[in-house]
Amino acid sequence: QVQPVESGGGLVQPGRSLRLSCAASESGVSIKAMGWYRQAPGKQRELVATITSSGSINYADSVKGRFTISRDNSKNTVYLQMNSLKAEDTAVYYCNVDYTFVNMDYVHRSWGQGTQVTVSS
Repeated sequence: QVQPVESGGGLVQPGRSLRLSCAASESGVSIKAMGWYRQAPGKQRELVATITSSGSINYADSVKGRFTISRDNSKNTVYLQMNSLKAEDTAVYYCNVDYTFVNMDYVHRSWGQGTQVTVSS
């Protein structure tokens, strides 16, 4: 079982930056991909960015050029550097981890508890 734990959320003014971190405890699993999703009030959860174990990255169009996802495989930790934040980036940000058990093919997904990011002046 993998349990992601997020940190780094908070209140920030428009145009400023914030960095989120997510550490995934792991035992007997192979982590395939890690990523970030977000959910604003009254809206569905949406993809922000993902990164695979080989370094392939995918961003939502709304954050391209402003957000950067990175990963430290040795620490099973993923980061989201958020620059030029806008009010519309306000949401609860969730970390997700896709993994398999050793010698198994089925991919499981675990979610963190979420961290609030509020962009407001």
